[in-house]
Order: sequence, then structure tokens, then C-alpha cells
Amino acid sequence: MLRIAVPNKGSLSEPAAQLLKEAGYKQRRDSRELVLADPRNDVEFFFLRPRDVAVYVGSGTVDAGITGRDLLLDSGAHAVEHLELGFGGSTFRYAAPRGSVSSVEGLQGQRVATSYPRLVKHHLKTFGVEADVVRLDGAVESSVQLGVADAVADVVSTGTTLRAAGLEIFGDPILKSEAILIRGKETSVDDIAVLTGRLRGVLMARQYVLVDYDVPSEKLDESISVTPGFEAPTVTPLHGKDWHAVRVMIPRAEMNQIMDRLYGAGARAILSTELLAVRI
Repeated sequence: MLRIAVPNKGSLSEPAAQLLKEAGYKQRRDSRELVLADPRNDVEFFFLRPRDVAVYVGSGTVDAGITGRDLLLDSGAHAVEHLELGFGGSTFRYAAPRGSVSSVEGLQGQRVATSYPRLVKHHLKTFGVEADVVRLDGAVESSVQLGVADAVADVVSTGTTLRAAGLEIFGDPILKSEAILIRGKETSVDDIAVLTGRLRGVLMARQYVLVDYDVPSEKLDESISVTPGFEAPTVTPLHGKDWHAVRVMIPRAEMNQIMDRLYGAGARAILSTELLAVRI
């Protein structure tokens, strides 16, 4: 039975559970459940603290898990990134009081507060910078004002919280993170091939919709140029008319623009359908 670690709380928990549900896996009904068996899919889920997922995967206690790229790198665990999951995006940046530091090199000899000490130490080392990395479990933006640090390294979305604390971002991003599927170094790609295929199928389905439309035969080539599909669209003659029915996948983000272009090209009865999962 495949053992999979899933975040039990935090920003990655709900999206991860939804992704697995859409991939056909059983999910817990009670947030207090720590272990959930899914014998139908030959899988067992373990709900762990997000920071612990990589540790358990790396130790071989579980075969694979869902966590953040930042948490994987900071853990130092013997696990590898296997698949990007398209949610939980964040950027890891340095910040300091306005005008005090303008580059990573300016952190030489300074105190840097962070919740990701291993990650920050490694990044500073690549610049040849020696700094005192202060580990905090949260609210690192307050550390400068309280005299614990001279600068911070933290996850940034809008930067509003940092600015409110009198800090400004400097330097290039330390890391761009998102949710990822990880596997232990002893876990082969084949071991999690079914899981990988299902997750990829859901992620692909989220990016595309299925479009059906009817088009006059003389406009068929023009409409197909608008919707070429992956290989080619499915084209079927309509009974008793010099028309064809076309079925094709198109990018979800471009759906309305493509439908407008199809209508302009003479297509009618244009319908879009949500996709739940695909295999390409």
C-alpha cells in the first residue's frame, strides 16, 4: 500500500485535499483524523504538520507527500521534488529597515531573522556572506523593531505586512515556492506512477475546457485554425447538412476569446464543458 503524507493544516491543506479528491482518492471527513486508509486505491494517507512532511518522506516512513518547495529545502531531508502542483505560490525575500541594506552582501555581520534558517544560511553562503541567522517560528517582521534582528527573510505575497513594520524588500528573490509532490530517494518513479498520472490529469483538466461547435463545411478549415487541439480536433459530418461538428480541447484562460473568434468564423452552437480529469 502506497503511503502518502498530506499537510494537516495551513494554507496547503485544503488545496491538497481538494486535488487528491478530484484525483479519485478518499479524503477524511474529520480534521482530527491522522491516518486514513483508502483500500480501493491501495493508498494510506498520513496527515502531518506541513514542516514534518519532508522529514517523514525523506526518512522512508512514507513514500511520497505534498509540501511546499521552501519547506522541502529548509528541512534538509533526503527527499526530491517530483511534481509541481500549481497552488500555494509564494516568494521568499529579504527585507530590512528603509535605507539600511540594499543588497545581500550588505547583510555581512548582520542578524537575519527567519523561519527558514537552513534555507537562508545556504543562500547567504552562495554569496559568501557570514551572518547570524536567528530562527523564529512566526511574525519575523516584528523582530527588527524588537531588537532581535537587523533584517528578515520571509515569505512575501504583497509586502504589505513588511511595509507596515517599516521594512523594505531588497535583492532578488531567495526562492519562488509552490506546493509540490515529493518522493523519498528510495521511492522509484514507477512506485508512484499511478498517483503522478492522476494528479497530472487533474492539473491538466484545470487548464483546459472541452469545446463543441457546428460549422459550415466551407468554414471548417478556418475554424480548425482557431482550435487546432493537441493532435487534431475530432470532426464529424452532420446528418443532412453541409456542416460539421467539431470537438476539441482549448486553454481555459483563452476560452471566451476563442469562442468569439469561432463565432466570427461562422461556427454556431458553441458549447464549453468542464473537464474533471484527462490523460494526454
